[in-house]
Amino acid sequence: MAVAMAVATAFLSASVMAEPFAYISNQLADSVSIIDTKKGTVVDTIAVAGKPAGVAVAPDGNRIYVSAPEARGFAVLDAVNRRVISEVAVGDGALGIATAPDGKRIYVADWYKNTVSVIDADSLKIVETIIVGKSPSGLMVSPDNRWLYVANRLDDSVSQIDLDKLTIRNTTKVGAHPFGLTVDSKGERIYVANVESDDVTVLEKSHLKRIATVKVNSRPYAATLAKGDSLLFVTNQDDGSVSVIDTATLKEIALIDVGDKPEGIYTHPDDRHVYVANWFDSNVSVIDAQTLEVVDTIQTGEGSRAFGQFIAK
Repeated sequence: MAVAMAVATAFLSASVMAEPFAYISNQLADSVSIIDTKKGTVVDTIAVAGKPAGVAVAPDGNRIYVSAPEARGFAVLDAVNRRVISEVAVGDGALGIATAPDGKRIYVADWYKNTVSVIDADSLKIVETIIVGKSPSGLMVSPDNRWLYVANRLDDSVSQIDLDKLTIRNTTKVGAHPFGLTVDSKGERIYVANVESDDVTVLEKSHLKRIATVKVNSRPYAATLAKGDSLLFVTNQDDGSVSVIDTATLKEIALIDVGDKPEGIYTHPDDRHVYVANWFDSNVSVIDAQTLEVVDTIQTGEGSRAFGQFIAK
């Protein structure tokens, strides 16, 4: 009995201490690459049909949700056995995808129908459909599970959805063609990457009031925070770079060269390493937020996009 308990304890400790995996959608290869973030290598590749784009990881890390526009929905991946276990129909334009912090819901933006579908994570059934702005793209849930933020690309706006009522509370104009967005760990600020105006709009939670607009480089696509929310990293698609913004001064303080056509970006749970999916180079750059340098490049699959929260927390 004591031996069994010791083994169980050791196994639990190993599981807790294990480095998380990064799940990179390769849109042109119809696959998802799994990166062991400790080893810095791809340890497996899962076939996912339908031009996979958006990625969301369940809070416990056991399920991965991957939007597949040409499959008209999203695939559910078993992270333990590394295989597709379900395919869920949503709509022709399924793109942005996110999970609730408690793991009970999945949210999918439909680019063509101008809606966000609310899906029960257990039954995988749609429980509500919310009409938002034109061409909804990036989705992000607040840490307290109270709000869902939606970037409406062709309306140049962001919607704030009340997740208790499943209705829109506010919609605010931002820059031209917002795509990716992120929320700080306190749920107080929302940062929105505007593709056509080459800037980032900073909003505060209450009534989505605009705090600032920060210029970056060409065609910013997505954003993530690191180092205790003190730094914002933004992918610039057209010049192969990532802009670094000091969130205290709201000024760009660095520009880091990465791969060609960087798109998805997300931060490792260590809050220091930032992973960037490079579409044209089919690889992932790893940035050290302490030194602001690329410390690794990992080859993935053709058309690496990884739009969303693609690393298990």
